[in-house]
Amino acid sequence: MTGGGRRLGSAVGVAAWRCIRNMSAAQAPPRPLIAVCQMTSTSNKEKNLSTCSQLIREAASRSACMVFLPEACDYIGSNTEETLSLAEPLDGDLMQRYADLARECGVWLSLGGFHEKGASWDRDRRISNAHVILDDTGHVVSVYRKTHLFDVDLQSGVSLKESSFTIPGAELVAPVSTPAGKVGLAVCYDLRFPEMSLALSREGAEILTYPSAFTVTTGLAHWEVLLRSRAIENQCYVVAAAQTGAHNQRRTSFGHAMVVDPWGVVIAQCQDGVGLCYAEINLPYLHRVRQEMPVRCHRRADLYGDVTRETPG
Repeated sequence: MTGGGRRLGSAVGVAAWRCIRNMSAAQAPPRPLIAVCQMTSTSNKEKNLSTCSQLIREAASRSACMVFLPEACDYIGSNTEETLSLAEPLDGDLMQRYADLARECGVWLSLGGFHEKGASWDRDRRISNAHVILDDTGHVVSVYRKTHLFDVDLQSGVSLKESSFTIPGAELVAPVSTPAGKVGLAVCYDLRFPEMSLALSREGAEILTYPSAFTVTTGLAHWEVLLRSRAIENQCYVVAAAQTGAHNQRRTSFGHAMVVDPWGVVIAQCQDGVGLCYAEINLPYLHRVRQEMPVRCHRRADLYGDVTRETPG
């Protein structure tokens, strides 16, 4: 009887623990759900907007609070002249239609790379690569203009010079408070500069965004490892919407839109083609990771300037 009593007590204890755990889960606030888009932009702005609209509406139907679109979600031109000819100001018709969509669907939008006519467009015909955040009422709450421009000439045949028609951004912008958390804004090639992500995380970023149109060559080699590195070293969620597939005869993108958690685990990823992936943002988990491994407190900023060269005695 004694042995049976122990088993009964153990069973009751397990049942009580499960009950308490379930009650705690029920009392915990729901975690915000985000949607991350993957698409294949072309020079057809109407078709691209239609694709974005379908993805945003689908995400809204799943109760996502914020939808992340990739770099060049507005269009990808087949040459420099076409790229410039399609650009618009941020107060133009296309941005207004995105604002209407955000308001209609009741979601926040990250437009990961909008071809914005520059301030001196009439004189120099140059654009900015603008990452725009719209709230659920359709208002622009933040604009970051890409600071690191993609000028490369690889042996594989990839040759791009973004600076030939794009104005480099002059500043980083403070993380934006959104329903998903505090979002730090970047664009594509910015991913390769950890100093930028560290600056954003010091300013309170909980989510780092890298909307991108990575080439296939660089994507195969570096995409996931860079995203996971930024998540691990900053103990942040990393959200990377992506372009995928052939945009025209000259340009193809890698895809693999994904979300990485603060421990460096890929928790959501798109497969081939146009689509969405979803992730819950668990901020209590993020803060626990930071508390258990307080990397920020251990950083020695006083040492990270020039390395001292000792003269042999």
